Amino acid sequence: MSETDEAFIAIALLEAREAGAEDEVPVGACLVVDGRVIAKDHNRTRERGTPLAHAEMLVLQEAIRVLESPRLTGATLYCTLEPCFMCAGALVHARVDRVVYSARDPKFGACASLGNVLTDPRANHRALLSEGVGAEASRELLQSFFRAKR
Repeated sequence: MSETDEAFIAIALLEAREAGAEDEVPVGACLVVDGRVIAKDHNRTRERGTPLAHAEMLVLQEAIRVLESPRLTGATLYCTLEPCFMCAGALVHARVDRVVYSARDPKFGACASLGNVLTDPRANHRALLSEGVGAEASRELLQSFFRAKR
């Protein structure tokens, strides 16, 4: 865990808080290339009426648009929750080099919890993983959100 990772996870956490304020599951993400935030967003599944509007997917779409390339080599994705299978698959296809996430997702996580999509040696691309950066803040956001729903 580096100060740089903490700084970029802090941006993802701000996005997650915004998601929670909009009654979305509080997950945020940002994508960084060469120390510069290329895209940031949060879950918008309710707003957009689609399960495809995860923070990671929205960030990937915006980064691809900004960089004018479907390949995001050299990029690091920062996310407040372990990516699901859909998002992890998209990260592999986009060739993101590194993924840093805060908390594990025991019900849907595809990086460690239920699978290892980003590091599977059978895939044509693998990403470096770092987990636990900002984990406590992320867990608290998620727990508070779901506690309020019950």
